[in-house]
Amino acid sequence: MMHAMKTPLSILDLSPIVEGGDAAQALRNSLDLAQHAEAWGYRRYWVAEHHNMDGVASSATAVLVGYIAVGTKTIRVGSGGVMLPNHAPLVVAEQFGTLATLHPGRIDLGLGRAPGTDRLTMRALRRHLASSDEEEGFPRDVMELQAYLGDGGPDQPVRAIPGIATHVPIWLLGSSLYSAQLAAYLGLPFAFASHFAPDLLLQALDVYRAGYRPSADWPAPHAMVGVNVVAADTDEQAAWLFTSIQQRFLGMQRGSRGPLPKPIDPAQLETLWTQQEKAGVQRMLAASAVGSPQSVLQQLDAIIDQTAADEVIAAGAIHDHAARLHSYGLLAGL
Repeated sequence: MMHAMKTPLSILDLSPIVEGGDAAQALRNSLDLAQHAEAWGYRRYWVAEHHNMDGVASSATAVLVGYIAVGTKTIRVGSGGVMLPNHAPLVVAEQFGTLATLHPGRIDLGLGRAPGTDRLTMRALRRHLASSDEEEGFPRDVMELQAYLGDGGPDQPVRAIPGIATHVPIWLLGSSLYSAQLAAYLGLPFAFASHFAPDLLLQALDVYRAGYRPSADWPAPHAMVGVNVVAADTDEQAAWLFTSIQQRFLGMQRGSRGPLPKPIDPAQLETLWTQQEKAGVQRMLAASAVGSPQSVLQQLDAIIDQTAADEVIAAGAIHDHAARLHSYGLLAGL
């Protein structure tokens, strides 16, 4: 089914809880979208860990990965990502080792370094607030996790069961140069969170590729780029649907974590935000492709030309589930 666009496509889903909807519906919608994505030929379906957000139902990421993997047959399912500082590496290894044992060859483990939340929630997650050693702590945790999922020699005193010898592919996710350097150093694939923090995208990809040290599983660098994609039959329809994401990002700037808003007339947005807020939203959403299939193809081609992305992961928080399905269906057909 895929497609004139040569670059493989994947989906990033935050299981949006929409205005007027609830978490149960959001989770069912995620499975429905994943089943369609599999039929359309998408490469992977990732869900992301966020906490204490009224608009996001994917907080128990490993549980949701399991639910989606059970309901699909061939598509790769994974985390984009698990925020590793919130968890003991052994627990993550056991969770994803269990998933990989149940669904061999289909599970990805994308790891982030941010807590994905606020300070109070960090405390509720039992994160040590005095983590001054986070710069050293994250690489150490990643390597510990790699060891648990690797072959594990006879002298390895602590083993992840299940987990050992599953070789679940680990990806590093990030929006800074730090994760790019670490992914290059460890010879891991790298996904850049340009769908909400595009500022350092090109610089991070340069750092990643220039410093890449080949590994057994990944002899060459593999860079995935996050893009917001909203496709509809016309440019006008897509612009209207995109206002849900724009309103969500405006809310984030104002400290709100509410459900995904209903779309509004784009002209109405001008009455909602200040020029400064508008500029902030536009900057955060710079890596977006919005419009008719033809428009989306042109915008995506430009991003792929600019980044030389090996893969594109499309985020598309659309309020109406049928419109979200239609958007990803149009994208698959490009």
